[in-house]
Amino acid sequence: MSGTYALHGFNPSPYSVKMRALMRYRRLPFVWNATGNPREAAIAAGLPPVIPVLRFPDGRVMNDSTPLAYALEREHPGQRSVIPDDPGLAYLSDLLEDFGDEWITKMMFHYRWYYDADRDFAQVWVVSSRDPVMEETKRRREMQAFNDRQVSRMAMVGCTEQNRPVIEASYRFVLDTLDRHLRTMPFLLGSRPSLADFGFYGQLQILSVDPTPAAEMRTRAPDVFCWLMRLDDASGVEGTWIDAAAPLPQGTAALLKHAGETYLPFLAANARALQEGAETFEVELLGQPFAQVPFRYQGKCFDALRKRLAALPASVRQRLDPVLEEAGCLRALA
Repeated sequence: MSGTYALHGFNPSPYSVKMRALMRYRRLPFVWNATGNPREAAIAAGLPPVIPVLRFPDGRVMNDSTPLAYALEREHPGQRSVIPDDPGLAYLSDLLEDFGDEWITKMMFHYRWYYDADRDFAQVWVVSSRDPVMEETKRRREMQAFNDRQVSRMAMVGCTEQNRPVIEASYRFVLDTLDRHLRTMPFLLGSRPSLADFGFYGQLQILSVDPTPAAEMRTRAPDVFCWLMRLDDASGVEGTWIDAAAPLPQGTAALLKHAGETYLPFLAANARALQEGAETFEVELLGQPFAQVPFRYQGKCFDALRKRLAALPASVRQRLDPVLEEAGCLRALA
């Protein structure tokens, strides 16, 4: 497909900047529409109010970053793909992207709305991104309304005082592990970025700007901060995937294992709660209790990961299953 895309999002949105970076890497021509309310583009197209929203050159409109990434793969096959050629590596990329999108986002949401300095900054960043010259009374009113709405959602997404130790410990683990990994390999699955890298990028890019997590990142994991700046526009990157038959890089394997210790047990408990019609559920993660209301979208994520694994050919499973087993992921996914 030729022509120019229109990407509707805004800078404080992790999924918006994820798609922007992905499209830059793939060298796809697009216009970045980042003022006003990007959700209006979704509503006008009869879609759920989810950003980013992508208008294709032929006029079609889609939203939700992961389906968008795969739609672009279909539109531009083989053109700087973010999906590894090997189906086993492609599955690991999908799993790690989902971990970024749905678990690291808890870190992003927690830090943004738990600490006063981050709340204050987020209000300014979000409202000024929509309209940088808004009348002052309206600006303050919209800042407060946005703050109140987001803070009211904290328990729904699992960002509670009870869960804070797990979320903050997990953030530190991701920073430490990714920082070490990036000193030996430019991306998670080789010298070119995969969908997994962009899944991590979207959330971590926001965490690199909001005051409290940004300070921790720059002190604890400066290579992660520098990696985010490089990945923001990787249109000049050329590279290869790792050997699918070789052991995973140590850092990638450690992050996969962490997903097996946190995100996948969370998904399994969430799925059971949805099936049983429970109002809340609790699961032990990193030796701490983690409680939340069931979340239907994450139930769909879990179902998709399990179905995708089950659909892989036996020859791929023969290679992939031991990797997932060693990482503690197979039991939840099989």
